[in-house]
Amino acid sequence: MREDVGVATPMTAVGLFAGIGGLEEGLRRSGAAKAELLVENWTPAQDVLRVQFPDAKLDDDVCDLDSLPKVDLLTAGFPCTDLSQAGRTAGITGQASGLVSCVFDLLESADPMWLVFENVRNMLVLDKGNAMRYLVGKLEAERYRWAYRLVDSRSTGVAQRRQRVIILASRTENPADVLLADDAGEPSNGHYLDDAFGFYWTEGLRGLGWAQDAVPTLKGGSTVGIPSPPAIWVKAAEPGRRLVVPSIEEAEELQGFDRGWTEPAKSPRSNGPRWRLVGNAVTVSVSEWLGNKLRCPGKHDPRNRTPVTDGRWPVAAWGDGGKVYRADVSMWPVRLPYRHLLGTVAHASAQPLSHRAAAGFYSRMQRAKLRFDDEFAADVAEHVHLTG
Repeated sequence: MREDVGVATPMTAVGLFAGIGGLEEGLRRSGAAKAELLVENWTPAQDVLRVQFPDAKLDDDVCDLDSLPKVDLLTAGFPCTDLSQAGRTAGITGQASGLVSCVFDLLESADPMWLVFENVRNMLVLDKGNAMRYLVGKLEAERYRWAYRLVDSRSTGVAQRRQRVIILASRTENPADVLLADDAGEPSNGHYLDDAFGFYWTEGLRGLGWAQDAVPTLKGGSTVGIPSPPAIWVKAAEPGRRLVVPSIEEAEELQGFDRGWTEPAKSPRSNGPRWRLVGNAVTVSVSEWLGNKLRCPGKHDPRNRTPVTDGRWPVAAWGDGGKVYRADVSMWPVRLPYRHLLGTVAHASAQPLSHRAAAGFYSRMQRAKLRFDDEFAADVAEHVHLTG
């Protein structure tokens, strides 16, 4: 490790594709790094960054940059539009996700000790794994060692089932010591309460996003073409209030942000921009965990290795020099105190799911070949009737 970077000294950082600063805020909270430069091209996100990171310089287009300042850490939560199931799944070289190539163009000027990528779980399987092969190949061409891990946000205490790939690379350090040394293991169902269940009201034909004591992944878009909150089924609530939706401030908390974090992007007409910003963000508590591990790495045992030979990318892996090794760890590196869903979402003040939304969802349920919980299906039908 560089001698001028110690446990008590925050690293200098640049955040590319910064969004609303989820990666950078978690690293700041942990004391691991402080952003000197943030790069983001969407105006509502820029409005948030100006307020929340007043000391950082802000640029608007990563591909217009000729160079970066020399820093210790470079983050890049590059666009997932072409990688996610909710997006177009065009692949790593799609119009949006292909912007990651700009990161590699800028690496030499920044010369970071650490490089962090974050993206959707689908990146591991998209195009038969070619997205990951592209990234790993580029990293090794730049002489970086690398490791990655799929992390569930619930492991850091938030009631959101969000699984994201964290990739860490370095020329001088061992990324596996940071990402792979610890494993708490996924808890049993007894870890969760059974009083509330999150689901996507925008789905219903091929999937539901069902989550016990949590919301499914907050998304910047949906199958009905709008950024929107998931719904929550509260089993013991009075009729007409058994299907509710979280507020934008509650969604911010479910992503680990302070409530009101995206208020600088507030639109006089709707909260649409704020929902998209929150849905596209990195969970702050996950990046805070990462920052704590950067400050105090563990020790990964390199003898615990299984070569990956079938071309499939597992939950976690590490490697360099063209070799890939499976890491036998779960998506739960830690198990922090869990804030239950109804501890974040105040049911008493939550808005009921609208009649239009509930009716559309119920119609899809009736046409789907999925199996639904009988009590849940009855409550959906009753909600449609009572709100009509």
